[in-house]
Amino acid sequence: MDFDWRSGARPPEGATVILAGHAVVLGGAARVQRFLLAQEPPCCPGCAPGASIEVRMRDAVPPPGGGLRLQGTWKDGMLTDARLDRPPGWSGVSRRRALMAGPLICLPAAARASGADVLAATTPIDIHSHAGGIANANRMRAGGPFSQVAAPMRAGGMAAACLAITADAGTHQVMGDGRIHPFRDPAPGELYEYAQLAFARVHAIVRDQGLRIVTRGADLLGHGPAAIIASEGADFLEGRPDRVDEALAKWSLRHLQLVHYRINELGDIQTEAPVHGGLTDSGAEVIRRCNRLGIVVDVAHGTFDLVKRAVTVTTKPLVLSHTALAGSKPSRFTRLIVPEDAKLVAATGGVIGVWPPESSFPTLDALAAGMARMVDAAGIDHVGLGSDIRGLTGPSIFPDYDRTPALADALLRAGFSTADAGKIMGGNYARVFQACVGA
Repeated sequence: MDFDWRSGARPPEGATVILAGHAVVLGGAARVQRFLLAQEPPCCPGCAPGASIEVRMRDAVPPPGGGLRLQGTWKDGMLTDARLDRPPGWSGVSRRRALMAGPLICLPAAARASGADVLAATTPIDIHSHAGGIANANRMRAGGPFSQVAAPMRAGGMAAACLAITADAGTHQVMGDGRIHPFRDPAPGELYEYAQLAFARVHAIVRDQGLRIVTRGADLLGHGPAAIIASEGADFLEGRPDRVDEALAKWSLRHLQLVHYRINELGDIQTEAPVHGGLTDSGAEVIRRCNRLGIVVDVAHGTFDLVKRAVTVTTKPLVLSHTALAGSKPSRFTRLIVPEDAKLVAATGGVIGVWPPESSFPTLDALAAGMARMVDAAGIDHVGLGSDIRGLTGPSIFPDYDRTPALADALLRAGFSTADAGKIMGGNYARVFQACVGA
């Protein structure tokens, strides 16, 4: 029987149970036989968020990371004599599915290609980035030098990154509950004026570090690393959809995330109680305007209801730029998504970017397994990398672009083909960008 996290009902003693969840391993042993399986990915190392169940494996294994599906015997409130579950049809599924279970199984897998081969065959693109430190409002205002963006991109072979200003900067912070909340209302015109400063600073980084600005699909194929000008949150619009036109004309904005960490005029956010019931009429108008102007619409941070309405409004593919899959029933106010979210975005032809916090993915192999889970939910044509470089509140397993080849290698180890790994590393977003912006 499959264990249902939502009901919380415990199986009968001695029942054979299939349990899916996320491993939480304490300590640093080379092999483990006991660990916790949590409903959702841990928020930090050794932390089991929400419900968790003790697992005793049949044999000691290397510490597992990421999502697992186990079969064992229910005894004394735990899963005992556990082993990796092989569901019906296992022998007929792809090599990637067999390998995505990571260290719990050991299959000889001589690499037929390398990460360098993957990158050479695609256009590597990061869907969401604050590289250089552009999420830091104080640094944006100070006018001093930024950390390197172009050099790590060149070193790692990253062709383009969506460099996103933070449109609601200065209005939110980490609170006592460990989560980010808005703590004040901005003054009229404050966020518009901040965006002008922030966009100008991003252009200064581009100019000073020798990046190119991407304004159409063909620009993705140019020589040297490039920047796609983006905004995390449309708060600078301040309820005026016509300012989208201005941001395109003045700052070459080509990627707009509707909401961030404050509920703005466009819709509700995942991390606060809803106010609008999803996407507002103003938000719908912004989507239509972006579709018409050639700007990618990003629904990251938006509630499920916001995504549902956005799908009915848009005529172009949507992007959900940085997240990961939650357990079967996500916690309230989580930034993770359920498969239904991913399927909605995929139905528009869009892309979901998987992010790399160490608390969820302690290794690049675990991140590759998380991407594989997203592929299982949305399809191979609808998954990408949303690194959130310099935007995460904790450590990242992908802290800079010099790790790009290593991530491509991890995707190959997870069983993806060179072509499919290339789709995840940027090919899928390149397709969406061209569909939205034009060749």
